[in-house]
Amino acid sequence: MNRPIRLMSAALVASAALLLTACGSGGSDDDADKIKGAGDADKKASASADPTSQPDGSKRPEIKLPSSFQVDFAGWKNSDPKLQAIMDDGKERLLASYAAIIEQDPKYGALRFYSSSDALRTGTEWVKGFTGKNLTLVGEGRVFQPQPRISPDGSGTLFYCVDEGKGSTKDTKTGKETATPADDAFVLYRTKLSKTKAGVWKTTMVQTERGACK
Repeated sequence: MNRPIRLMSAALVASAALLLTACGSGGSDDDADKIKGAGDADKKASASADPTSQPDGSKRPEIKLPSSFQVDFAGWKNSDPKLQAIMDDGKERLLASYAAIIEQDPKYGALRFYSSSDALRTGTEWVKGFTGKNLTLVGEGRVFQPQPRISPDGSGTLFYCVDEGKGSTKDTKTGKETATPADDAFVLYRTKLSKTKAGVWKTTMVQTERGACK
């Protein structure tokens, strides 16, 4: 999708907002419904050397964000274990994209673990946009209103909203912080996922729309 790339470029040239939205892009999802009612940086994120075990037996990298940037996932529970699995891996992919920026590493292992296809390509490009300008993330993000679904073909979709209102970018060299404008803080994410033989739901496409969540 073109919009996240355009927003990212504006942020890097004009030092605009946090812009967590641009961690991937892709085409439109004709089957997807919009969400109802949606209208210190020097510290590195760390990934554990020992991956954590999951109920499906697969191994996943552990992602830890520094105290300088934290993310709250509100209502991230589902009574259906299959849908919960999509939510869990979708959540980790989002965290991995943030951690990649904080680590200043476009090839961050966890981002590659949870991404494939177009989402891996655009996610890597997005991280490079930050690292190339010496920008990191500080503050807080809130992720809410998750809507997971399994399509007839076996693929997954996951919609959710992100509130970037308390997040900022920070120049790692000058220390200058640029906050996200309040009127541009809410973002709708539309993602597609594909389950691997190992049981991991990898994100294959990410589409974002500002102003679609409230």
